[in-house]
Amino acid sequence: MSLTYTAPLDEMRFTLSEVFDAKNFWQQHSQLNHVDMDTVEMILAEMSKFASTALLPINQSGDNEGASYLGEGKVATPAGFVDAYRQYAEAGWIGLGGDPEYGGQGMPKMVTMLAEEMLFTANQSFALYPNLTVGASLCLLAAASDEQKQQYLHKLYAGTWSGTMCLTEPHAGTDLGIIKTRATPNADGSYAITGTKIFITGGEHDLTENIVHLVLAKTPDAPAGTKGISLFIVPKFLVNDDGSLGERNAVSCGSIEHKMGIKASATCVLNFDGATGYLVGQENTGLATMFVMMNYERLTMGLQGLGASVLAYQNAARYASERLQGRADAGVANPDKPADPIICHADVRRMLLNAKTNSVAARTFAMYVAKQLDISKFADDADEVAAAKAKIALLTPIAKAFLTDKGFEAALDCQMVFGGHGYIKEWGMEQIVRDTRISQIYEGTNGIQSLDLLGRKVIKDEGRALFALLDEIRAELEGVPNHSIGTAMQQAVLEIDSLTKSLMQAVKSDANAISASSVSYLHAVGYLCYAYMYLLIVKACDGKTDEFYESRRQLAEYFVARVLPNLYTHSAMAKAGSSTLMAFDNEFFINH
Repeated sequence: MSLTYTAPLDEMRFTLSEVFDAKNFWQQHSQLNHVDMDTVEMILAEMSKFASTALLPINQSGDNEGASYLGEGKVATPAGFVDAYRQYAEAGWIGLGGDPEYGGQGMPKMVTMLAEEMLFTANQSFALYPNLTVGASLCLLAAASDEQKQQYLHKLYAGTWSGTMCLTEPHAGTDLGIIKTRATPNADGSYAITGTKIFITGGEHDLTENIVHLVLAKTPDAPAGTKGISLFIVPKFLVNDDGSLGERNAVSCGSIEHKMGIKASATCVLNFDGATGYLVGQENTGLATMFVMMNYERLTMGLQGLGASVLAYQNAARYASERLQGRADAGVANPDKPADPIICHADVRRMLLNAKTNSVAARTFAMYVAKQLDISKFADDADEVAAAKAKIALLTPIAKAFLTDKGFEAALDCQMVFGGHGYIKEWGMEQIVRDTRISQIYEGTNGIQSLDLLGRKVIKDEGRALFALLDEIRAELEGVPNHSIGTAMQQAVLEIDSLTKSLMQAVKSDANAISASSVSYLHAVGYLCYAYMYLLIVKACDGKTDEFYESRRQLAEYFVARVLPNLYTHSAMAKAGSSTLMAFDNEFFINH
């Protein structure tokens, strides 16, 4: 059976136009008032068509074939990928949000995130190739010289060249301060880059004529730790002064990883053997520059979780409406009655509704964060920009970790709807589960995101950004329609306020408090954020009576009754502290 996908354009339009009033928001900002809804409608419609007709058909086949290492540093993508990438690039999708000065189309993040959602829903492996290019472009736009921008951004936006980010090494994952890759200055101002990087998405492939690697390395006299990291452009082929491609650089793919999922995405080992590199920005500022790209990727990984839940839900709902099994009135013994579709059974509905409420909340939350990104980039008012940046810093780890955790859970629920067929490859559900698992791991595991949220964004900030968010929610509660979400939100705000203050006290006497409580804390705050999104949804539906708006109100009721109680469970676990974890000595884990 083939997976099917229809982009939820009505839901996207509702989120963009009615929940967040995008048209009015764009008109209020001089750098965005060129964006018109007719153009946005065309963008969404075209991406919907491309996702369903060009990308979905090569999703399962791409998983079956996988990327192939051909030897001598060469990698081939699965059948259909080269042609799909060519169509994608020629249509201008890679530069959709790019700077118009270098050939981009200048669309705001509130628009590009919806395109990215459709991309990840239709084909997670394919999405990673252009996604890394967009991230690399953002990094160069933020810190590269004018000459470097002119030389690289036009080609990256056009999709003629692609980009990567090269951080991880065999011995250094999260702890980038101990990387061994070295950058030795050359007489001509370039650097000789030597070292090995692993887990490099799109590090080698046959989709573009050149690959622009952004590489973290240390110069000979660099300070120890992360303060000594610099960032370098290392192209696969050197670029001549006239923009043409020159000789092959001394960077090569040693192998590709054989992975649990996203098998059509080439995850490479890259060897830099004195490769020519060019410094981006100043020496020893590389990590801060790379975080421009990484923070973009973290929100986009959240969209990968969202896309998984949408694809899994649509196919599970279709299957549940067709599969005949059991009888709806299970309490009545009537063996002669024909079987009912399994969608009649309450527990199947539970699984489907869990996935549906997740996707609606996740899309709304991603749009909320995207709006803050647009404010930080395009607003003229300094206070407005500062407030948006503080909110982005707070919400980025949630956007990455909570959306991918919940997206993976939704994929599992929808796989369960299929029963045994969900475990069989031909139905496609097990692929969604395998593909989505990585979203919780890369770009900083979700445990690392949780440490970042509680340790840096809350404790180190003395809770300022978090408490400001709670104040914002309290203000939105004024004039809330008659719906259970209002009372539920009041209680949830009180719980997170109390939990945060409790943990701020706990860290003063418990050195392990942050590590012990961070994951549960992120989930508790994540459920609060989702509840906030349903509050905004209910307010956007106020006074509107057709079936679509009533369905949103019903989803909000389900969320309050069946999903939001998880907030209190995670809050209790976060408050439990580290004593039960640290009571075990190290030998216990090996000997018992």
